Parts: sequence; C-alpha cells; structure tokens
Amino acid sequence: MAGQVLVGTDGSESSLEAVAAAAREARLSGVDLEIVHAFIWPLVKAPTAAAPISQPTSRLRDQADEIVTAAVEHARVAEPQLSAIRGEVVTGEPLTILAARSREASLVVVGSRGLGGFTGLLIGSVAVHLAAHAHCPVLVLRGRAAAEGPVAVAVDGSGDAQAAVDEAFAHAARRATGLLAVQVWSTWTGPGREWPGDMAPLVFDVDKLREECERTLADAVAPGHARHPDVAVEERVVEGRARPVLIEASGEAQLIVVGARGLGGFTGLLLGSVSQALLQHADCPVLVVRRSPEGIEGTEGTEGA
Repeated sequence: MAGQVLVGTDGSESSLEAVAAAAREARLSGVDLEIVHAFIWPLVKAPTAAAPISQPTSRLRDQADEIVTAAVEHARVAEPQLSAIRGEVVTGEPLTILAARSREASLVVVGSRGLGGFTGLLIGSVAVHLAAHAHCPVLVLRGRAAAEGPVAVAVDGSGDAQAAVDEAFAHAARRATGLLAVQVWSTWTGPGREWPGDMAPLVFDVDKLREECERTLADAVAPGHARHPDVAVEERVVEGRARPVLIEASGEAQLIVVGARGLGGFTGLLLGSVSQALLQHADCPVLVVRRSPEGIEGTEGTEGA
C-alpha cells in the first residue's frame, strides 16, 4: 500500500473511533498515519464593526489544536507500535480538505457520523461525500466493529467491483482472515438488460444464468487468489436483490468491500444504489472502492440493485 492513511477528526466519539481504526490500518499496511482537523472559523465572515474577534478566534484555534493533540494521543494508545503519526490543523471546509488530500493517500477513514448535522440521519455528510469524491478507497465505520469474521466483497463483473475484489484480498491478507465473495443474481439482472430501458427477455434459462454468474465470480476472484494464496475464499452465488443480500452478508463479516458503482442504474451517479445502501445499513464497516481516479469525475460504470 503506497501513501499514508488519512483520517479526519472533529473531537466526536465517532471520529476518535475512526482515528483508532485508521491507526490500525496504517500499522497493518506499514504506512504513516495523517490526522487532520479542518478549522473553518477563519473562513466565517464577520462584520467589520463587530467587537474584536482575535481572542475568540485564538480560543477556537486552541480548541482545534487540542482536538488534534487528543486524536494523536488516541492513535498512539490504540496502536503503540505505530511511530509515524502526524497531526495537523488545516484551515478549510472538511469535505474539501479531505477530498483534496485523498489524492496523496492510500486510504481515507471516517466515522459514520460526526458533530453537527441532523441526528435522524444514519450516516453523516462527510462520509457520503468522501465515498463519492475521494481519490482513494474510503473506509466508513458503521455497524459493529467486529474482531472476527471474513472480509466480504460484492461482485458483479463491473470495473469498480473488480477493484473492490483486489482491495478486499489485500485487506483479508493483512487481517489474516478469509474472503467471502458474493455475487447476487436474478432474472432482472440477467443478459439482455445492458441499459436501464432495455426490454428483458420473456424467457430465461435460469440454470445457464446461474452458471454465468458463477463463472463471473470465479473469474473475478482468480487474480487475487493467485496473489494471496493463503487467503481462504468462499464464493457465494445468491439469487435475490443485491441490497438486502449484501446487507445480510455484512452481518457475518468484519468488513464489507463494495465498488462505488456497478452494473445497471444511472450513469450520472457517483455512488450506486448498492454502495449507498451499505453505507446506510451495513452491520460492519464499509470500504468503498473506485476503479481509478478518472472515475471520480463522473461517467464510467453504473450500479443497479
């Protein structure tokens, strides 16, 4: 893994959990850990006739420094063997800062929710935005932080899904655990529906369709298994709808990996329906993987449910 592990912190419990998880990923990968707190107060415009704000601004800056100092210490306690830890307060908006810095990172880690926002939401705006716009894989902590179980990965034959499989093998190898590769199929996702408006065939050879899915799954995991022969692989082909099947699979995994977008759906979306569903409802942390930086801006690949 090249590049540092990047994690944002805002002092919330969720962000400190992300810091600990990021420290673990950095240790397992043998890379540095970079902790960033985006300090937005200097960007807030105040009337020139207002009372002097130097003292409040100074106090807020001190609080920002304290947040980073606490996060660095939290990382050291969580992973004492990790020596390369950098903490920094950066002036800017969190979404913009983390997305920009993801260009130099190998992984971005965020909590599912931070401070602010709407308490009724299942996942925070930073996590969703980074999953859609980051230039490297994004690990979103949600559900239970299980210490056991395989790394699960969603397979559908798309480019993003193949990138997810490759990343899942690497994470399984670092965790010394197995890989659960899941391909979901139905007559709705069968051949003949390359575009959302295409008519589905009136009659399917169900056995042939299942065999095609089994072959797609086997082809997807073969390169990763050759690189990581010690990783035990379970190939699971399931008839049904992708979202509920994969959410259920997350209940037995310590991590579930999904491509940002898969087959089907709408080409303008940066995140497909399956990846969004897992971000909202998975029972374990979710790693969202994109095929290449070019895909971030927009038009390649789609995903259906």
